Amino acid sequence: MGHHGAMDDPDADAPGAKPEPQVPSVGLKAGVAARACAEEAWAWTLAQVRWDDDGPWVPVRVAAAAEATDEPSPAPDRDEIYQGIAGIGLALAEVHLTREWTDVERTLADAIVARLRRADLQGDCGLYTGLAGSLTVIGLLGGGRDDELLTGIAERWTPVGWPSPEYAQAPLNDLLMGTAGIVLTLLWYGGDEATRLARLGADALVATARPTPHGVEWKMYEGDRDRFMPNYSHGTAGIATALAVAGRQLDRPDLVELAHLGAEHLVSLADTSCDGFRAPLQLPAAEGLEDFCYGWCHGPTGTANLFGALELAGARDVAGRPPTAWRAAAARCVASSGLPERRYDGFWDNDGLCCGTAGVLDAVLNLAQATDEAEHLAFADRLAAALVERSEPSPVDPHHRYWRFYEHREEPHYLDPGVGWMQGAAGIAAALFRYARIRDTGVGAARQAFPDDWWMAPDSQRRPDIR
Repeated sequence: MGHHGAMDDPDADAPGAKPEPQVPSVGLKAGVAARACAEEAWAWTLAQVRWDDDGPWVPVRVAAAAEATDEPSPAPDRDEIYQGIAGIGLALAEVHLTREWTDVERTLADAIVARLRRADLQGDCGLYTGLAGSLTVIGLLGGGRDDELLTGIAERWTPVGWPSPEYAQAPLNDLLMGTAGIVLTLLWYGGDEATRLARLGADALVATARPTPHGVEWKMYEGDRDRFMPNYSHGTAGIATALAVAGRQLDRPDLVELAHLGAEHLVSLADTSCDGFRAPLQLPAAEGLEDFCYGWCHGPTGTANLFGALELAGARDVAGRPPTAWRAAAARCVASSGLPERRYDGFWDNDGLCCGTAGVLDAVLNLAQATDEAEHLAFADRLAAALVERSEPSPVDPHHRYWRFYEHREEPHYLDPGVGWMQGAAGIAAALFRYARIRDTGVGAARQAFPDDWWMAPDSQRRPDIR
């Protein structure tokens, strides 16, 4: 999928292997180091914001060499969350949970809200790529509700889901760009019209479920060859999650049952050795790609959200075990995989939210806040320390920092630094701000409630009002 680039986190040790010794909790000192790194990375991100007659935008990547020039004009996807200005808006919302905005940040937040209100995103309605993402960011930045954007989502509805301009107008089922993510956003957003549209979206997902010997599964879209990606961003896990949450929010037990069948299918194909859980990257396996990943997008880090959603919806068991047991198994698998150590070329070369270290850190912080268990904070310490260590000072300003991901199949191996939310400094800085907040004030620290994982937090932190 075009937004992701290379898959950077391949097969490693068995999911239940003995974890490496964990460093002791370093408390305040760790929080201070992470906060300092986050502020410098955020300062670099703000320095990359460009302006034209239509408002602010950011490049996807910026050349690392001080004398080099970067892209001269906005990309077509300039307004999306994944790598556009809406993602900078999410980072601003995270900063606002940590400290008051500066005048520059407040001006930028207002400009992002204004830009997203009038941007049609080429007809895309997805959570990370379209209008659903705009609704989310406007709400989190204090822009309130936007019924015109909601009308735009309604106008683009078809009986088989929302079409994707990136996929020749094929309706997508997935969480990142398609119906599942839109349904989760509509339920998060609330109100009569959003609820009506969420029902329509859920029914479209019901219609595209495919029976399997142990449950059901979904393709990313119906013309997607014979490929199935089981995990969170593009596959069965994310779609079943949307149905579990919809079943609970809409009082539709049939949706919860279908989500349960999706989870049963995932367990049937997962590696559960040594009391772990990891579903394959894709089926059938593709030559040149790893069998298993560990991040948010294609690994147990993200897929664990399904088990949290089933718990929210009242499901008592999946394959004979409670959903909480499978969530814990997924966490054990990630913690024992060897990350964030880069054990060999191709293993854990990404530090972003989507496929890398920052995304795992964010999920581990969910566990720490939900359980208050020391082992999760200890793992978070390791992840945050790796992010701080791998940050690099900018040659333009030594008080600015960024990250360069490693790609062993390209020359030079270190990629130019990314700017945005899912694969760049904005998202990594946001994860470090959150970590520092928890280390500073404890596991009761404020948490952002995002449409695709709000239920993974304690009840008291699950859903702030749209300001």
